[in-house]
Parts: sequence; C-alpha cells; structure tokens
Amino acid sequence: MAEVHDSPNAWVAEHIRRFEETGGRPRPGVNDLLLTTRGRKSGELRRTALVYQRHADRYVLAASNRGADRHPAWYLNLLADPDVTVQVGTQSFAARARPATAAERPHLWHLMVSAMPEYATYQEGTTREIPVVLLERVKGPANTSAANTKFTTRTDTVPQSEPHS
Repeated sequence: MAEVHDSPNAWVAEHIRRFEETGGRPRPGVNDLLLTTRGRKSGELRRTALVYQRHADRYVLAASNRGADRHPAWYLNLLADPDVTVQVGTQSFAARARPATAAERPHLWHLMVSAMPEYATYQEGTTREIPVVLLERVKGPANTSAANTKFTTRTDTVPQSEPHS
C-alpha cells in the first residue's frame, strides 16, 4: 500500500482534515477537491486541497500558489506525471491532468475567477501567468488510487510558498 503525504503547509493540511471530516464539503458554497500527485523529485504521493469548477465533464483548477512568484509544487508534479487521483466529496477517481491551451485559458480563467475572486488579485500581484489546469477522468484504477493508499499529515510544516515535491 502506497503512503500519501498531505501538504506540509499547515493551512492546507488543516483544509484536508476539514475536507475529510465533512465528507468533502469543508466550505459550504465552495467547490473543493483533493488532488494527489506524484512528487517529481521524491516519487512520493502528495495530496493537496484545491478549489475547482466544472467545465463540461472536466474539473478546472488554478495553479495560483496564492499569488507567489513560483508555481505550486502540485502543478510542477503533474507536469512531470499527469496521472493523478482526484477526490470530490467522498468519491475518488483516476484522472489525467494537463495545462489549458492558450485558446482555452481565457474562458477557463474567467470561470475560476468567478468562483474565487481572489484569483484576480493573485494574478495582479505576480509576474507569472497563473496556469489553469484541466482534469479529465480516466477509466480504470489510478496509479495513486486513494483506495490503495495510506494518508498521513506531516507535522513538520513549512511556509506556504516553499515548494515540495
């Protein structure tokens, strides 16, 4: 059984805990999901909590890193290995992640800003373009399947903008 490590960022680890305690509804009116990626350097499974929107049958994410000048670790991880596990509510499934194309991004970015207006402020505060990510469900088990993993929350937290992989 593969072990999954929750984000080392204290506020994200707390969000994951609330997600689990509430059956995937930690913030009423906000769409939250858990995303598990494989660390691009460590090879370990990493889990984080993110806001999402739906676009057709896909899940849309913003790799905002709260407006930091570097991409979040989860985004760098999925660029290296796009096979991820997603948990929405109490349902977990395998998905394939990819950045939105230049043509897709404007509409999807607007969709994400409508869900979380803070994203516009984050974009204004950084020189990097905040990537938009699409998650598409795949058939069959995920290589990071939550059903076959042991989740842990790290107690040695790091500042929110410090990358981990």
